Amino acid sequence: MKITDIEALAAIAHDAGALLVVDNTFASPYLQTPLALGADVVVHSTTKYIGGHSDVVGGAIVVNDADLAEKIGFVQFAVGAVSGPMDAFLTTRGLKTLGVRMDRHSDNGQAVAEWLLERPEVEAVLYPGLPSHPGHELAKKQMKKFGGMVSVQFKGGEAAARTVAENTSVFTLAESLGGIESLMNYPSEMTHASVKGTELAVPVNLIRLSCGIEDVEDLIADLERAFTFLK
Repeated sequence: MKITDIEALAAIAHDAGALLVVDNTFASPYLQTPLALGADVVVHSTTKYIGGHSDVVGGAIVVNDADLAEKIGFVQFAVGAVSGPMDAFLTTRGLKTLGVRMDRHSDNGQAVAEWLLERPEVEAVLYPGLPSHPGHELAKKQMKKFGGMVSVQFKGGEAAARTVAENTSVFTLAESLGGIESLMNYPSEMTHASVKGTELAVPVNLIRLSCGIEDVEDLIADLERAFTFLK
């Protein structure tokens, strides 16, 4: 949940004669437009917010340079990296509601983060929409809203994180993110298990929330119930 200064990185990259590539999956093109900030290439997992319904697998590369687009197009043609018809249809369907969904994801993420921040069981809440986040001012400059992704660390360590992750019902314990349903991920044993014991390891007291578009009162009530299992 760190925020990177895209304009500054673009300047550094261009001074070195390099291209800046930004993975904009968490923000989506609705919340953040890296090309307008100086990036050369933007990539998205369309599986996530762009598709939005957890029923398609795909990716996108976006550029605003004709020569670069031609080079990418040649590689795409040569290796066959294109979506099937149904995948393309599902992605297009998702794009039609991207704006309204991202507004709801962002509003829910903000409310959940603010609720978590007040809980005595919580050590830290990582969400760029909070003024306490070190990247908050930069995020306000770069983004329209702050998205639906929230990370939270618990004072009770690994046991507390596991307990909450295993006792929700609206939040489903699963990998992935960006769908209309809320998901909870315990990265240390799930998405980032392969980097345990390295500098890339995720703290064992951290869980990651992908806040969906459900009623935010239901999301908070679900978390509050899970918190009752903490000793």
